[in-house]
Amino acid sequence: MKSKFLVGVGLCLAALIASAPIASAQTRTKVTAYTALENDQLQPFKAAIEAGVPDVEIVWVRDSTGVITARFLAEKDNPRADLVIGLVATSLLLFEKQNLLDEYKPKDSDKLRPGFRDTAGPYTWTGMDAILAVVCFNTVEAKKDSAAAPVSWEDLTKPAFKGKIVMPHPASSGTGYLQVAAWLQIMGEEKGWAFMDKLHENIAVYTHSGSAPCVQAAKGERMVGIGFDMRGAKEKTNGAPIDLIVPKEGVGWDLEATAVVKGSKNLEAARKVAEWSATKAANDLYGKYSAIVAHPDVKSAPPNYPADAEAKLVKNDFAWMANDRERILKEWVKRYEGKAAPK
Repeated sequence: MKSKFLVGVGLCLAALIASAPIASAQTRTKVTAYTALENDQLQPFKAAIEAGVPDVEIVWVRDSTGVITARFLAEKDNPRADLVIGLVATSLLLFEKQNLLDEYKPKDSDKLRPGFRDTAGPYTWTGMDAILAVVCFNTVEAKKDSAAAPVSWEDLTKPAFKGKIVMPHPASSGTGYLQVAAWLQIMGEEKGWAFMDKLHENIAVYTHSGSAPCVQAAKGERMVGIGFDMRGAKEKTNGAPIDLIVPKEGVGWDLEATAVVKGSKNLEAARKVAEWSATKAANDLYGKYSAIVAHPDVKSAPPNYPADAEAKLVKNDFAWMANDRERILKEWVKRYEGKAAPK
């Protein structure tokens, strides 16, 4: 009789233990997050967010910057996202202008660098890190053709680089758009378009990924890749024969940021994630993937990162980049779409 009783107790305890994780999982709120983070960042970010906000489960919807931005705008009358994480600030400014973001300011946001906070009002987004473009220059391929390393953007229009440059398509890639916008701001619109006309003659292809140009340069498939800074540093650290060059006129950049979607059906949970996004713990995570992050106490430049990159960030007008984005991309596509990579 006693043994039957003990077996029964054991079975009950086993059932309770087995059901506990399921019950815990059932209490979590699923938060749909639209993102343009790199694929290899998705799992670490999900794990960190769910550890910091235990009652939330992150469900990613991931694509390139241009695709996510277009999708979000197309869904504006019936938003499907609760949150935007790791999308450029210029896209968020477009959303803000159309009143698509929740007015919410995380309490730790005042501890961040001023340039990484929404200052226009109402407060809707919080910066995470900076992304910028660099020139990835394959020294082995250059030696074959006796091509000198570029010092300025204009150098890339020289005959030595004909058919040997790759850069991101600005309608697909945030890295591509931020550099096109930088050229127009540095040079002025007339000279900027004239420069891009000449550069186009040397372009082999416009990729739909911001990382692809530096990867192709690293493999020796192209001599020059205008691409994502952190990818370039990673490829060089992994042994690729590339130099990371910051042209003397400066480089384009943008902020990756977080915002809560107005009308979210999971508003409270989304706001908790926004709170986490402004913490130093979150910025420590951003620092594993970015050299320049929002929290001033996090120093995260990786090996082989160009020392002069932050000093050469162009003076960006983010509002102009957001407001004129459609016009600029329409003009760019009209001029250069013929060399776009197949989708």
